[in-house]
Amino acid sequence: MNSIAHTLQLELSLRLVVAFVVGAIIGIERERRAKAAGLRTHMLVAGGSAIFTVASLTLFGSDQGRVAAQIVTGIGFLGAGAIIRSGASVTGLTTSATIWVAAGLGMLAGGGAYILAIVSAALTIIALRIPHKWLRPKAHHTTDLDEEFEEE
Repeated sequence: MNSIAHTLQLELSLRLVVAFVVGAIIGIERERRAKAAGLRTHMLVAGGSAIFTVASLTLFGSDQGRVAAQIVTGIGFLGAGAIIRSGASVTGLTTSATIWVAAGLGMLAGGGAYILAIVSAALTIIALRIPHKWLRPKAHHTTDLDEEFEEE
């Protein structure tokens, strides 16, 4: 019986390690772009989510969905703190979203869905690496003819 408990703890420990690693993957990308929430924040959010998920699965045999819902709600408040509004501009939306995703990655890893966590982390990195120039509308270039009509 002791062997089974030991094996279970190793499996659950692996879940935590995977969560911290996928959080680190997102965090490194954010750190390289000098964002406020970087490596440590994303590792801790993903790892913390995994800890709560593992705890709900192993310690509280009933209603694991309740713990998952509370993780989502709590992370929503953390992410809201990353959003800053200054006049008409808003910053921190992507950082807030990556914190939210890191929590989801932690929940996947904590639930033992390693492949889903790794694929989701890869897709997140792809989404974060899309160049801004592909996303912004092209500026309207005026020609000399356009300028002549505007002056009249």
